[in-house]
Amino acid sequence: MDDIQRQLELIRRGAVEIIDENELVEKLKKAHKEGRGLRVKAGFDPTAPDLHLGHTVLIQKLKHFQDLGHEIYFLIGDFTGLIGDPTGKNETRPALTPEEVQENAKTYKEQIFKILDPEKTKVCFNSSWMNELKAIDLIRLAAKHTVARMLERDDFKKRFHDGRPIAIHEFIYPLIQGYDSVALKADVELGGTDQKFNLLVGRDLQREYGQEPQVVITMPLLEGLDGVNKMSKSLGNYVGITEPAKDMFGKLMSISDDLMFRYFELLSRKSLEEIEEFKTKIENGSVNPRDVKMELAFEIVERFHGKNEASNAKEAFIETFSKKKVPDDIPAVKIIAGEKIYLPTFLKDNGLAQSTSEARRLIKQGALKIDGERVTSEEVVFDAPESVIKLGKRRFLRVINDTAP
Repeated sequence: MDDIQRQLELIRRGAVEIIDENELVEKLKKAHKEGRGLRVKAGFDPTAPDLHLGHTVLIQKLKHFQDLGHEIYFLIGDFTGLIGDPTGKNETRPALTPEEVQENAKTYKEQIFKILDPEKTKVCFNSSWMNELKAIDLIRLAAKHTVARMLERDDFKKRFHDGRPIAIHEFIYPLIQGYDSVALKADVELGGTDQKFNLLVGRDLQREYGQEPQVVITMPLLEGLDGVNKMSKSLGNYVGITEPAKDMFGKLMSISDDLMFRYFELLSRKSLEEIEEFKTKIENGSVNPRDVKMELAFEIVERFHGKNEASNAKEAFIETFSKKKVPDDIPAVKIIAGEKIYLPTFLKDNGLAQSTSEARRLIKQGALKIDGERVTSEEVVFDAPESVIKLGKRRFLRVINDTAP
């Protein structure tokens, strides 16, 4: 029983909900008695070519199970990706092309092994069993669920109430995700809190097919760098796991102290005891929060880029930000001398802001400096032969005046 409790402590870490923990205990006992590991599944639709740290919350939990000796199934939903996951959407989501799915899936496989042990991870594609189903099989699968049950899902309920269209194929998506658990005979399925409905469909379908229902473990949706919204590329508050080491390090150093401990819990391999010790030292003033944040940034950058790159990124950060120096290798752009520049568009076009609206917001907040002076105007003329733009704490651009008319 001591071993079961030890496993539960790690499994519970960061989890929002375990449905049902008593069932999980029984599964762990049975697996131990039979000398095998649980079959633990997490599914990922290859909807984007690159993963960010928000995606790795689930992968890190898979790693916990892997370290405990359980069987890990990293499921790439190449079939469901062709449908388009409607979760959280206010309208029908465009489906990917087969070519996009395959290209993104290839990238996923390359990225996940920065965390998981490739020799102990089974990567599978749900097309391998879905392509074998005939039309009558899909009809029989659809017969195992009701429209009323589907409309209990928040996004479907809202769209139905608002008169927004819900395509029939969107009802098929949760059924296929649930059927994946049947095909894999999953003991446990992991997913974000937004996937709870779909995960529970898997439990229902396993009962319908005469299997013991899987335990569902939901994980939180990681807040992005702003500390408010879910990490998302569209919001520009993300840390991509293929980003250059220096960019990753700088982004992680920009998060708040409160958010730092959220990242520690969900992304770090440090024990909860070590994390609590960090908190205590910060509270009693024996350590600077910045130094603790550097430990987090170093650990995550090292995971994806190696120790040397992480060390270089840390040194660059200290040189650039702690000593308030402008880095030598910042990008440069030439402009026509005397030309009036509309800054929101200029900052977006040169990669300092994700959008003109973000640029306007940052300028209004006083986050823009030109040659060390704060600028709140949206239009400017660069008179000096060379100027340095600094947006926020870590975005730089060198502006060179071209003498051409």
